[in-house]
Amino acid sequence: MSLSSVAPKPENDGTELATGPPNRVEVNTAYLAYPIQKNSQSFLQRVLYPITLKFEEIVYKVNREGKGTGCGETPSIKEKTILNGVTGMVCPGELLAMLGPSGSGKTTLLTALGGRLSGMLSGKITYNGQPFSGSMKRRTGFVAQDDVLYPHLTVFETLLFTALLRLPKSLTKEEKVQHVEHVIAELGLTRCQNSMIGGPLFRGISGGEKKRVSIGQEMLINPSLLLLDEPTSGLDSTAAQRILNTLKGLAGEVEPFPIYYGLASTAMEYFSSVGFSTSITVNPADLLLDLANGIGPDFQHATERSDNPQQDPKSVREFLISAYDKNISTRLKIELCSSDVSSYNYKEAPTRNDVKSEKWCTTWWHQFKILLIRGMRERRFEAFNRLRIFQVLSVAILGGLLWWRTPSSHIDDRVAMLFFFSVFWGFYPLYNAVFTFPQERAMLIKERSSGMYRLSAYFLARTVGDLPMELALPTAFTFIFYWMGGLKPDPSTFIISLLVVLFSVLVSQSLGLAFGALLMDVKQATTLASVTTLVFLIAGGYYVRQIPPFIIWLKYLSYSYYCYKLLLGIQYDENDYYECAKEVYCRVADYPAIKSVGLSHLWIDISIMVLMLVGYRFIAYMALHREYGSMWGIRIHKLASDYALTTKRGSTLHEID
Repeated sequence: MSLSSVAPKPENDGTELATGPPNRVEVNTAYLAYPIQKNSQSFLQRVLYPITLKFEEIVYKVNREGKGTGCGETPSIKEKTILNGVTGMVCPGELLAMLGPSGSGKTTLLTALGGRLSGMLSGKITYNGQPFSGSMKRRTGFVAQDDVLYPHLTVFETLLFTALLRLPKSLTKEEKVQHVEHVIAELGLTRCQNSMIGGPLFRGISGGEKKRVSIGQEMLINPSLLLLDEPTSGLDSTAAQRILNTLKGLAGEVEPFPIYYGLASTAMEYFSSVGFSTSITVNPADLLLDLANGIGPDFQHATERSDNPQQDPKSVREFLISAYDKNISTRLKIELCSSDVSSYNYKEAPTRNDVKSEKWCTTWWHQFKILLIRGMRERRFEAFNRLRIFQVLSVAILGGLLWWRTPSSHIDDRVAMLFFFSVFWGFYPLYNAVFTFPQERAMLIKERSSGMYRLSAYFLARTVGDLPMELALPTAFTFIFYWMGGLKPDPSTFIISLLVVLFSVLVSQSLGLAFGALLMDVKQATTLASVTTLVFLIAGGYYVRQIPPFIIWLKYLSYSYYCYKLLLGIQYDENDYYECAKEVYCRVADYPAIKSVGLSHLWIDISIMVLMLVGYRFIAYMALHREYGSMWGIRIHKLASDYALTTKRGSTLHEID
């Protein structure tokens, strides 16, 4: 099964309510999306509309290179059709399955229906008669074929963080927790809710349970439309049946029957005309919610029945549905059939400015805080793992033994020690940082496609969350190595040296983040990092002191060069002397290794490193923004434009970014 359209039933058994201006074509049948309190002033923000999805003559093509016929000939570009004139419709409450052999385009079609397909796409896809938009994306759930989950989070933590990020800020944290618990119970995950998801290196929950967790992440927002890509692939028959029963139950529980369509100002008059009036003044919203739940204030047809319909919500709902079919449905269908789709005014279609102006479910600060907590919990086991601690401490102790209590007269050994400081903590964080964004690429695509959070909140939370480990280990290293090596025994000098090392760590990490974000491939990023570190090592001012003028600029690109110079400037002054021979003293500034670097203008070196820190991180952010910053916003705009063109000019190929 590749596709299902599910409008899940909420905790309060569903409240059916449809209101809207009569000149609109779509039927706005609304469902309460989250568990609400009747006294809540923001309950209108929690209303969910069922979606009728239509797709007509969908064609999708890709370009691929063909082999040249002869030597030196350029490869020919061939066009391959993936989807060819696919048409269909999904109505609320339905469970639709797409069956087909491998490579038949099921995933491609599903991705197109979810508004996540880039390439040459033509045809028309409408949601309640309208093109794709940002608000529609937030009402649509998408479960990918592969389960993209954080392995070190438990089932409950995974769903809780999703709820905190995706559910509106009008809900309290307690309500969100309650909703998570409801989804866990509904999906049968109560037994494993405190178990870790698991990954390739350690065992966690089963494959079927992972799939249900992925479905639960989308169920948390009570989507009007739920798209699932092969939810049963790779599962045994028992797990597959459990998931299908869950989806079938979610779709079957829904009763998508409207009870009113029209202006809100005439709603009370309409219900009074069909026999539901109240003798006291009540909040219209409360009355409408009661009617949608089958609770009628005064039912004038009660004498026709032996029982009291007020005590029978099912009878009340049936009567309201019958009244709707008799008084509203026929007229509305005539309007629907007579409406000319091509006459729509698409000036109201979402533009880039409209997309940017749409409010997020939560504030930037809330997103940053939740992402930071989630990231630290996910990496709590790998942040200070024993292997990395052993690696750093063993190097510190071994280096301290090799440079044990180096006397001040052995200036060459001391200079080598300071250069090792700058090299080790200039390159070690870089190799760790290049893995940061490539490893989270799948998760970033999944969550950004759902409009879960701002990219800036993710970027800062991800980088800030790494600081404890990135700064704690070099601090421990410096404490051990500095005093064992016999460097200047002055507390202020030690603290300043530590700050320089930590600053170099941040710059190195920034460059690693930039490499990873630019390439988004671990192998390519590590290869580029290896070449860069080798160049910086050679041009760092220790091995090659007289660099040819035409390539000397490489030295000034090396942050390890500036760290090395700063460490030298902290340990030595231009007026310091060392014992260069027995009872013979020479100026430190004249020592060849130090003279080639210099001990003055250290503030310039600090300023350059600050620029590197800001510049590398800005490059990393812009690289992410290029790929994922507006991936759904721009696509929404182009899909809307594409829809307007196809309705006016027929089926035409358009480039959709």
